[in-house]
Amino acid sequence: MIRYALLGLLQGLTEFLPVSSSGHLVLAQAALGVDAPGAALEAAVHLGTLLALLLHFRRDLTHLVVRAGQRGEEQRYIGYLALGTLPVAVVGLLARGPIERAFASPSLVGGMLLVTALALLLGDRCAGRAARERVRLRDALAVGVAQAVALLPGISRSGSTLTMGIGLGLRPTVAARFSFLLAIPAVAGGSLFALLGAMTEPGLDWIGLAVAMGCALGSGLITIRAFLHIVRSGVLWPFALYCAVLGGAALVMG
Repeated sequence: MIRYALLGLLQGLTEFLPVSSSGHLVLAQAALGVDAPGAALEAAVHLGTLLALLLHFRRDLTHLVVRAGQRGEEQRYIGYLALGTLPVAVVGLLARGPIERAFASPSLVGGMLLVTALALLLGDRCAGRAARERVRLRDALAVGVAQAVALLPGISRSGSTLTMGIGLGLRPTVAARFSFLLAIPAVAGGSLFALLGAMTEPGLDWIGLAVAMGCALGSGLITIRAFLHIVRSGVLWPFALYCAVLGGAALVMG
């Protein structure tokens, strides 16, 4: 039961902080000699983080849905979210095999964490000058490509999408909102794939899965709120330092 709780907490924390949840999973497996979580457990923690996103952004989502049929900013925003989702869907389907094999390489994860650290440093540097309030078509496409790149373990999804938005001139809070809303279909898709795989697993521990999902939901909600507060200041370098240290350690040990 402790394993379920710890994995849920880890997923909720690292999914929304710019430190790569997939990278932490690979390095934890290599360092501790533990097996990868089964599809059912993976589905449970992804569902927990998906619920955290839906609960935190419920007002934003309700507003977008209610105004979806009306021409205006809300309709364009939904279109941008759909456009931004296309790259991760295409790459996830066409490059699923190579991406899955990347999870077997702690050294690759270490290198990708260093890339994440560099991106966060650039985002930190650009945050003070980024002031645009509206998302544009090119923003949606570029942030979507950044999200697709984050399918590689060690590349943080929240870090890559946030820093891409900031680099294009979006105010940090605007970039963060788009990043998190864009994560909803991506996390939902990951949950669906995991659920399909879980259908063949025998003897599921439903109580343990519920604990994992609950821990991911609780830690995810706390992390989203905390990170959005941090983003308002535009200070990302502490996360860059963390990723650099972890990535360097992974390369040395690998």
